[in-house]
Amino acid sequence: MVKQIEIDGNAIHDIASFYEQINRVFMIGENWRIGPSLDAFDDLLYGGYGALQGAQSVELIWRNMDHSREALGYQATRAYYLEKLRPGSPYNQTLFNEKLSALERGCGETYFDTILAIIADHPTIRLIGQ
Repeated sequence: MVKQIEIDGNAIHDIASFYEQINRVFMIGENWRIGPSLDAFDDLLYGGYGALQGAQSVELIWRNMDHSREALGYQATRAYYLEKLRPGSPYNQTLFNEKLSALERGCGETYFDTILAIIADHPTIRLIGQ
C-alpha cells in the first residue's frame, strides 16, 4: 500500500519554514522534531518513525512547488552559505566557498535543488510536484 504525504509549498517562505512544514507532516505522533539540517531531513526519509513508520512506499505530494522553489532558491541559498562561512564557523570553509562561488556563477545547486536530490536518493519515495 502506498502512503500519501502532502507538503503545502505555500507555507514555505524560507529554510526555517521548510523544516516547520516537514515536522508538521512527517513527525506526526512524535514528541520530538528534526532540526534545520539537510542530513536530518535525509535521515528522516529512511523512515522508522513519524508518518513514515511502517510505510513501504510513499507518494510525497508537494503542492505549490514553484512557490517553494522560489523561497528556497538563490537568495535563501546564498544566505545559508554565508552563514556557514561566518568567522568562527565550524563548517568546511573551502567547501562552502566553492558552493557559494558556483551559485553566484549560476551553476550551483540551490537549497531547493539539494532537497530534491535528497528525495531522489530514496527509491521508496515518489515525488509528485504540483
